[in-house]
Amino acid sequence: MTLILCIHSVLCCAADSGTMRTVVALLLLCLCDPGRSDCQTDCLTCSKILPKQLSFNTVVCLIECKSKSLVFVTLVFNQLQRRDLADWPCAAVCGAPGPWPLRCSPGCCSLRWGQARVVICGGGIVGTSVAYHLAKLGWTDVVLLEQGRLGAGTTRLCAGILSMAKPISIESQMANYSSSLYQQLEEETGIKTGYVKTGSLCLAQNQDRFISLKRLATRLKVLGISCNIIKPKEIAKLHPLVNIHDLVGALHLPDDAVVSSPDVNHALAVAAAQQGVQILERTAIQQVVVEKGHVIAVETDRGSVECEYFVNCAGQWAYELGQASEVKVSIPLHGCEHFYLLTKPLQEPLPPNTPAIIDMDGRMYARPWQGGLLSGGFEKNPKPIFTEGRNQLEIQNMQEDWDHFEPMLSALLRRMPNLESAEIHQLVNCPESFTPDMRCLMGETPGVSGYYVLAGMNSSGLAFAGGAGKYLAEWMTYGYPTANVWPLEIKRFGSLQSSRTFLRHRVMEVMPLLYELKVPRWDFQTGRQLRTSPLYDRLDTQGARWMEKHGFERPKYFVPPGKDMLSLDQSKTFYKPDWFDIVGAEVKCCKEAVCVIDMSSFTKFELTSTGEQALEFLQYLCANDLDVPVGHIVHTGMLNERGGYENDCSVVRLSKNSFFIISPTDQQVHCWSWIKKHMPSDPHLHLEDVSWKYTALNLIGPRAMDVLAELSYVSMTPEHFPSMFCKEMSVGYANGIRVMSMTHTGEPGFMLYIPIEYALHVYNEVMSVGQKYGIRNAGYYALRSLRIEKFFAFWGQDLDTFTTPLECGREFRVKFDKDTNFLGREALLQQRQEGVFRRFVMLVLEDHDTELDLWPWWGEPVYRSGQLAGTTTSSAYSYTLQRHVCLGFVSPPPSPEGLPTPITPDFINRGDYEKRRKEDMDLGNLHGK
Repeated sequence: MTLILCIHSVLCCAADSGTMRTVVALLLLCLCDPGRSDCQTDCLTCSKILPKQLSFNTVVCLIECKSKSLVFVTLVFNQLQRRDLADWPCAAVCGAPGPWPLRCSPGCCSLRWGQARVVICGGGIVGTSVAYHLAKLGWTDVVLLEQGRLGAGTTRLCAGILSMAKPISIESQMANYSSSLYQQLEEETGIKTGYVKTGSLCLAQNQDRFISLKRLATRLKVLGISCNIIKPKEIAKLHPLVNIHDLVGALHLPDDAVVSSPDVNHALAVAAAQQGVQILERTAIQQVVVEKGHVIAVETDRGSVECEYFVNCAGQWAYELGQASEVKVSIPLHGCEHFYLLTKPLQEPLPPNTPAIIDMDGRMYARPWQGGLLSGGFEKNPKPIFTEGRNQLEIQNMQEDWDHFEPMLSALLRRMPNLESAEIHQLVNCPESFTPDMRCLMGETPGVSGYYVLAGMNSSGLAFAGGAGKYLAEWMTYGYPTANVWPLEIKRFGSLQSSRTFLRHRVMEVMPLLYELKVPRWDFQTGRQLRTSPLYDRLDTQGARWMEKHGFERPKYFVPPGKDMLSLDQSKTFYKPDWFDIVGAEVKCCKEAVCVIDMSSFTKFELTSTGEQALEFLQYLCANDLDVPVGHIVHTGMLNERGGYENDCSVVRLSKNSFFIISPTDQQVHCWSWIKKHMPSDPHLHLEDVSWKYTALNLIGPRAMDVLAELSYVSMTPEHFPSMFCKEMSVGYANGIRVMSMTHTGEPGFMLYIPIEYALHVYNEVMSVGQKYGIRNAGYYALRSLRIEKFFAFWGQDLDTFTTPLECGREFRVKFDKDTNFLGREALLQQRQEGVFRRFVMLVLEDHDTELDLWPWWGEPVYRSGQLAGTTTSSAYSYTLQRHVCLGFVSPPPSPEGLPTPITPDFINRGDYEKRRKEDMDLGNLHGK
């Protein structure tokens, strides 16, 4: 048997000897039979590894082996000039150019064991991308720790498809950047990344899938990503193996690619090391040390490292690492087994530039691989793993399960019948981590300052790693990324999503959903009834159909008696939905009589102080003036340094030193974190989350005042209860009800914030007294229609951290002349001086058949005079106008010099928002407001 020595890692030390130096290198070697199938050889001559001054002729092979015998060989190089040490061996280990990043022992070279500015956990493609981008932004004191070997986790077994066809824009942007980065890495490092531009074909077996692909194509084109819709005959020309008999069409992305994930990881690590990043393998992190809410150190099995920042890129183990620390950090993800098949080269080898196939209706994908094919998929019955917290240093190919893979194999053979005679090389079973909403986790954790996370890639780690690493590095450097990453921010979740049982059940739904057809307004089915209003059972028996927001059950609409509830629940369409008339009746009742909407899910905080500290703090944090009389309500934004919305809220002054803050449901963690981040350390200032203490009922309609007047024996007319005012009142037998004259819709009515023990009583009384006034229940679909036709923007849909009040017509809510210099003021003053380059607008569809045409939902492009002008952010049917209304942003084309152009009223009002081809999902005959 032929045995080959392969370098596994390097431990080095040095001894000075005047101007000369003796270097002793201990090479940890393994003995491996190259004939074994579990060994992969990539031979390099030592001249590529060692300095040219050294004569050493042995051929060295780098081999990965499942089983190996270890020996130590000592090589002593004498008479080596000090200047040569920049190349070998210590500098190669600790950051200078070299063929691969290697492990360095404590105290070796320039490594200052025990101290770093940033510690990154995870040597997969995500962790090395963060290290690479931090180094590119000038961070010099960065250490990356890997408990096993670099890239030995999911990265090693990645299928290698890099597609930009992602469901949300920020994900497509990240994939687009990753594609460009992986191409340039070869030139930057000299390391082949296996990048081949193959293009991809997303197939449609039915019209609904075809519509979803068309919608996706319009969004990709807005981002400048090349794509086109093609017919079945064109599919056959691009991929000779594809059976097209049952296909309607496809989305072709010519710039998609296949890449070798381990090689990209290698190149990123080498490039990072060249920039000074120190990489240590075989170093396990035991916990992150937190003091006074800040990261101060990381404890490893080789000692403690003091640091200012910690980045959890631990992939499968990110959840466990978050839970292992003294201050627990919630990182909601869970592993599932993921299968793909490798074939041997086909009789007619498949060219390497053959397009990748994504057949979501068949739940399978395929790409060329070494003359054969790699094919996997996302089955309906996934297999969760590691629920019990099992940990292992490196991910190995797990047990084959042909019975489980059979549906995907059958789908592959239906799509490519000529593969019947193909020889199978291997069935790969590797773990992938998934999150509760199919989006990755990114950003600083809400409870610990300096603790960042980038994990939960939902089987798209290769596509996202480059862009996500860039955005996270920007976040750590500038305090914010250069794009809106709210859909991915970890603060969209809280500790309530960290239950192992919840995660296990949810990922069993999430993994199949990656390829499921998702029509507008679809809902998760698992992990439900986690947070409910005290009225849940009462509303459920009255026909409430539910949706979930941040774990909270909220009514969508109420099915009248006699309606087929099952058919409504199963209704899925891009056209006019089956609930259209139901919601229309609820809207009509809101305008003509009175409706009740349970809005208990709203985020609710109380800020109190012994002196004026609460007012002074809110004056700094909010753009509007909060120094108002007791009982007044103020709509305001909490802005960041750029003038963008971190929170859009309503603030009630309950007393001189007490304030009630109301925010959107999904802002609970984000808003709390933002307030606490800026809140002074003052024992006399107290913030409390009281979301669970109050049930919120929204009484909307002209007869709302009659209902409340009868229940409270107090006049509720505008003369006695002006708009945007709050009183604590009795309603029925219940005391201490906070009644506010606002409805979040622009319609007359009142919000009732009821202590939860009184909720059922107050609701029953309201419904009983309201019968004579035509009262009925309503849901959030009616609320959405009402607020959109009134041109009300909503945070998370229309507003984000890059949207300023000047861009969305809310300058009247900014008080530049108040005594306090509020956060974001300077940015807004500068924007007011330079001009606003985009504007939030209302668009009404005039040439649109509600019965027959596709409905706009959100994300559609808006064209003005033949040019792309913007995109929609929200849309709804206005039952008042009897037309569709869309909200969104438009901006004028740049100047001839490529600079942004300030937007003017003429641009908005005199533009020809013309009709485009409806099959392209563009909006037609829009009139701007």
